[in-house]
Amino acid sequence: MIAITTIRIDHVTLPEHFDRSRPDAVAEVIQTELRDAGISGEASDVISHIKIELPTTQLAAASTLLASLQLI
Repeated sequence: MIAITTIRIDHVTLPEHFDRSRPDAVAEVIQTELRDAGISGEASDVISHIKIELPTTQLAAASTLLASLQLI
């Protein structure tokens, strides 16, 4: 069994370089970046926030990537 971590990023905290009016597109960019980095995560727009789910074993790598995107 794989442990899953969920990261939540509120829409209002998205950096200016992301189009806050299109959170679905932001989620798609995040998911693409995760996959390009070899992280098997899924990002989706959930009404008030972006939800990112990934294996806990990849949390450190995902955190580094999200920090480089100025999301955390």
